Amino acid sequence: MAGSDGKFQRYDRPPIGHGRFTGKGRQVDPAALAEVRALLGDRPRQRDLLIEHLHLVQDRYRCLSDRHLAALAHEMGLALTEVFEVATFYHHFDVVVDDAPVPPPVTVRVCDSLSCALAGSEALRAELATAAGASVRVLPAPCVGRCEHAPVAAVGQHYIPNATAARVVDHVARGAVAPVIPAARSFEVYVAAGGYALWRSCRAGERTPESVIAVLNDSGLRGLGGAGFPTGRKWEFVRREPGPRYLAVNADEGEPGTFKDRHYLETDPHQFLEGMLIAAWAVGAGEIFIYLRDEYPELRLLLQDAIARLQRERLSPCPIQLRRGAGAYICGEESAMLESIEGKRGLPRHKPPFPAQVGLFGRPTLINNVETLYWVRDLIERGPGFFTDHGRRGRKGLRSFSVSGRVKTPGVKLAPAGISVRELIDEYCGGMAEGHRFKAYLPGGASGGFLPAAMGDLPLDFGTLEAHGCFIGSAAVIVLSDRDDMRAVALNLMQFFKLESCGQCTPCRVGTEKAVALMAKRGWDKPLLEDLCKVMADASICGLGQAAVNPVRMAIKHFAEEVS
Repeated sequence: MAGSDGKFQRYDRPPIGHGRFTGKGRQVDPAALAEVRALLGDRPRQRDLLIEHLHLVQDRYRCLSDRHLAALAHEMGLALTEVFEVATFYHHFDVVVDDAPVPPPVTVRVCDSLSCALAGSEALRAELATAAGASVRVLPAPCVGRCEHAPVAAVGQHYIPNATAARVVDHVARGAVAPVIPAARSFEVYVAAGGYALWRSCRAGERTPESVIAVLNDSGLRGLGGAGFPTGRKWEFVRREPGPRYLAVNADEGEPGTFKDRHYLETDPHQFLEGMLIAAWAVGAGEIFIYLRDEYPELRLLLQDAIARLQRERLSPCPIQLRRGAGAYICGEESAMLESIEGKRGLPRHKPPFPAQVGLFGRPTLINNVETLYWVRDLIERGPGFFTDHGRRGRKGLRSFSVSGRVKTPGVKLAPAGISVRELIDEYCGGMAEGHRFKAYLPGGASGGFLPAAMGDLPLDFGTLEAHGCFIGSAAVIVLSDRDDMRAVALNLMQFFKLESCGQCTPCRVGTEKAVALMAKRGWDKPLLEDLCKVMADASICGLGQAAVNPVRMAIKHFAEEVS
């Protein structure tokens, strides 16, 4: 506004002498600031620790109030908008503003992804809504990585396998909300069996990075998180880049049907850690970051203890940081994971450049998933034949299949690459569950599409299913039977993608929402859905939107009568 002298004057603060100035926006409450400072203690206030600090507040106060968010922003030197956008991005943060009620003391989450839905999770959640009591909040949850124990419910951070309403209510009544650390192979037992001898020899110069990488190349080991890129080549690419370099471990297996990383971590964490140390040494990484999904709280405690032991034994040559996710499937995408480690929203980056060149904090970064690193020690000590001697139908190697659904004995099955799903069911899972007849299967989790039983003899491996519109991905096999409605199956998968879309690009954000609306109708508009699938597959930024269309296309192609 122009004053009498024709110049613009500011009116966002009163003139001197006309009262105390109060800045714009939410003001910092001194009591909230004191609470935040007490929680943070002597922890660094650096930007990339924002999500870690949000967890501290959420764990202590059951929510993220506007007063605490403002105080945390002030303490970390960030704009409140930066803190607020991160806090509201992740499922596991409860943001409470403007005196809204604080969540009740106990939250029960019931997994509603496909394997649990097949096992009756919807009925379980409905029963708990009335049986759990007014002081308990019952929420649906996307896949929690325990599909072999479906249905699964979580009381606080305590996960209940094969859950029933009675068992959940009993846990609530007893206040059993803390995670239970699994009985994994200990450091002493691992070392007694030769553990860390390989790492010591690498560190002592008895082996060279080139010789280790050569073994990985000869073995044909590929990234086992889903993409399947040759591991040795990836290590070579990162090693050639100028330092400093980082290693980022992807332990955020959020794909519905996938739980193999959890299996290996909870049984033998030190074999994974030894492979991780060798990888960091081979590429010259100066710091290691492990990004662990928040749905694995018991593994967070287990790894904290294991990493501390490495440091006490002077086996760790560089800092190892364990970073906690906050409930976002998209952070399993490698560049979104890097964004989250940096304390930001998990939005996928445009590529190129690729993380091997411009990764974490803008530096060259090796990204491997848990299972890939788990096999490093065995391959180097036992030779490439440990992998290459296995395989069927011309394929070579071993694959860890996470099998769930309508089989007698679900679980992680270590089987030859190229095995068919029919052989996997009969030889490794005890056959179909009683009273169920094999109808269809998902070879690679929710994003891998599904195929009918008539195509149950195809080899399961990288590059064998793409011609049929599917892919193996992380080898999450969900078996379906004649009792399952394929329209409901496809809708469940698309609802998952709708919930988990990061919202960055319109084709995925709007496409998944429109697809759910169209698929919820009894008779599908197939031409319209096919047009929508093409747009999503062609124009989405990352694999989530591109692969979300696979269940729709497979349902139309193989089960047209059920979706008409």
